[in-house]
Amino acid sequence: MDTPDPSRLRISDQDRHHVAEVLREAAGEGRIDLEELDQRLEATYAARTYADLVPITLDLPATSTSQVPARSAAATPSPVVPGPSEERHLAILGGLERKGDWIVPEHLTVVAFMGGADLDLTRARFAARVVTLTINAVMGGADIKVNPHTHVVMEGVGIMGGYAGPSGDVPAELDENSPVVRIKGFAIMGGVNVTRKPAPEDRRRLTRGSD
Repeated sequence: MDTPDPSRLRISDQDRHHVAEVLREAAGEGRIDLEELDQRLEATYAARTYADLVPITLDLPATSTSQVPARSAAATPSPVVPGPSEERHLAILGGLERKGDWIVPEHLTVVAFMGGADLDLTRARFAARVVTLTINAVMGGADIKVNPHTHVVMEGVGIMGGYAGPSGDVPAELDENSPVVRIKGFAIMGGVNVTRKPAPEDRRRLTRGSD
């Protein structure tokens, strides 16, 4: 009896999730762009054998994803819902605040001139799987909060200022349903900070555990 070719063995969902995390880390590091990320993720979840997965990450360095806990699709339902494609906001000597259960448009632009923006995405839903936040801060700033299940790609430029994050003590918990938030723009004598906060269900679990 012939020995089966290992590359032709069928893969599991866990194998697909692992490759997806490698791709998202590569996108976060700038090794592939978001269009390539979408194409490779589509190929990953269409793969049936180990041979199908090989070309997807062949040009990427080996990446450890052991710090990212595996979660099933049923545990983290997709937060994508119908919503606006674009919104623009201007904060001059004032502020902009969005929080609670709100829909993040596919393209959100905020200009903060000697003002600030507080965008809390921990309970937000998204109008697309990949949303883009363009935050331009001049002598102002923005604080953006995301939950552990949101993938963040930082692309901003700081000029006598900075783009920072995601920071915080809450580790990322990503899977194939995780929304992708691209944050770009510039900060001149200002700053844009991204912080991870527990998701509402995580906060309830922590509260029950402390009782």
